Amino acid sequence: MHNSRIVITGIGLTAPNGNSLPEFRKALLEGKSGVAKFETRYMGELIAGVCDFDDLRYQKKKAVRRGTRAGSIGIYCAQEAVKDAGLTVEDAGRDRVGVYLGITEHGNVETENEVYKISQFNYDTKFWTHHHNPRTVANAPAGEVTLNMGITGPHLCIGAACAAGNLGLVHGAQMLRLDECDLALAGGVSESIHTFGIFASFRAQNALAHNEEPAKASRPFAADRNGIVISEGGCVFALERLEDALARSAKIYGEVVGHASNSDASDFVLPEPKRQAECMELALRRAGIEPDDIDIISTHGTGTQLGDQQECAAINSIFAQCDDTCVNNTKSLIGHAMGSAGALELAGNLPSFEDGLVHPTINLENPDPDCDIKNMIIDTPFPKKNIDFILNNAFGMLGINSVVIVKRFDA
Repeated sequence: MHNSRIVITGIGLTAPNGNSLPEFRKALLEGKSGVAKFETRYMGELIAGVCDFDDLRYQKKKAVRRGTRAGSIGIYCAQEAVKDAGLTVEDAGRDRVGVYLGITEHGNVETENEVYKISQFNYDTKFWTHHHNPRTVANAPAGEVTLNMGITGPHLCIGAACAAGNLGLVHGAQMLRLDECDLALAGGVSESIHTFGIFASFRAQNALAHNEEPAKASRPFAADRNGIVISEGGCVFALERLEDALARSAKIYGEVVGHASNSDASDFVLPEPKRQAECMELALRRAGIEPDDIDIISTHGTGTQLGDQQECAAINSIFAQCDDTCVNNTKSLIGHAMGSAGALELAGNLPSFEDGLVHPTINLENPDPDCDIKNMIIDTPFPKKNIDFILNNAFGMLGINSVVIVKRFDA
């Protein structure tokens, strides 16, 4: 096993407000929301975060039709990450590239579509597609990436609810340390908006956001928040061992210095702030730093009543005395991108190492007193000197928690 340091050398993404890191970062700094009206089967017009990346940039029309939306997102992001890293799959060695994608769920979109299709033919199953099985296996998005890019190394999807984006990155880092690969394409993807079931379920829980102005619907930590804005998206990081990145003089976005994951073991849906705090503390300990070393906390905050309050309680139990630690929330601008959320939110904050700005949270004109956090950056980017550490929270259903800490790389 290597004791290698792991660095990020490439980023490919699609978000509701940008299809590359520069586009995404510009939108975040400008407070530009990617949330819009969206038509959903059986439910009519709702609000969602919808991506508009070019799915034919790296795929033929036939491949798009045969595969999945999550697969197309993964392919776009992985191809962009490798290009951004200044690499090709041949450079790394096809059998030495690993693909590790976090997912919230997979297969619901395809199953709903097929049931709807046969409903038009009196539920005659002869109209059920023979592509259904490969489309719905849990490894499909990562597998589609390997098929598209000719990668013969390992691939898998990490099912971790809304902690999956973080844990895709963590798994990639671990596989590099275990010498399972030399280049890890790691992050998360989500096609969630294309299943009506997720909207219907959140509505049944009274947890689906609504607002006359879509851009104002995602309101984490606000007193008048009313639920989650569901979004699609994806983010893939090119991860390498530091020595390999230095050997080819690669651009380095940051170094993964700490990570942790644990379980609440308390409820299917409701979070447990004590376990969330323990997860942050473990990541700090593994990074070998103190709470006041953290410059930016990227919050998970989804816009649910209890979820936001519990995360704030967890953060305050550790960072209440940290006067220089800034806090922000990306979901206020793009909604909740589910399995890709943790990866997208980390990516959106990484440019802070270079530009010295903390991107703002929007829609927080009326903060909830029970979500009071020191140094929440609201509406306007905050210039901050010497940004060295970013802590990224991502928590999910069934009580799965994840935290990743990235350090500015300084040669």
